[in-house]
Amino acid sequence: MGTTFTETGAITQYVDVAQLVLYVFWGFFAGLIYYLLRENHREGYPMDAGRDPGPTQEGWPPVPEPKRFEMHDGQVFLSPDVHRPDGDYSAAPAHRFNGAPLEPVGDPLLAGVGPGAWAARADVPDMTHHGEVKIVPLRVASDHGIASRDTDPRGLPVFDAAGDEAGTVLDMWVDRAEMMFRYIELQPRGASQPVLLPINFGVIKADGVHVHALYAHQFANVPKTRSPEKVTFLEEEKIMAYYGAGLLYADPDRQEPLV
Repeated sequence: MGTTFTETGAITQYVDVAQLVLYVFWGFFAGLIYYLLRENHREGYPMDAGRDPGPTQEGWPPVPEPKRFEMHDGQVFLSPDVHRPDGDYSAAPAHRFNGAPLEPVGDPLLAGVGPGAWAARADVPDMTHHGEVKIVPLRVASDHGIASRDTDPRGLPVFDAAGDEAGTVLDMWVDRAEMMFRYIELQPRGASQPVLLPINFGVIKADGVHVHALYAHQFANVPKTRSPEKVTFLEEEKIMAYYGAGLLYADPDRQEPLV
């Protein structure tokens, strides 16, 4: 007496439903990887060939079609936008081959390369959901203040990387949406206009604010804001880049090996 076996899900002798599902999954996963790689190129391509003038390099996969984003103020943002300007820089290749590192030309803190590189962000201030300017000094945000247990740096001196006095703190700039301080407004010694110091570049102590990134004579060249009571995305980008560049270029010895 023979025995009959029933193969559930079998389509042919060699292919069944589980095998088809596995193939479909492989195809879906391969498509997902391709999609993610293509989306990743929205900000990274086309790339500069490294010589001026030179061809652009699109890479693989190709750059996707631009997505259209309508902003709350009516402006339209495209991603990618091949006509969007990049941040300006003043530098020259260190060597005569493509991809050579760039060395600053002129004032290294304003050259826009290395840790001082910046992107051409929108030249408008960040806003809250209520339509107010997000980052403002305490003299504007009168309903905000400094906690009584913390040191109030207003009126205290600012010390540079060498420990010399570089200026005086005038005010603190608060982020009204995140409820935290973003900048210290200071008056550099010998300068006619105040400048902003990103809060993460300064250490507030009882005797004053200590800044490792710059020396006293370099504070006067910190990029300024057009308005004394608000800062734009582009201005924030340039201010951060200036102090970032100072970590490497403020003193030539900082570019030398540690050992």
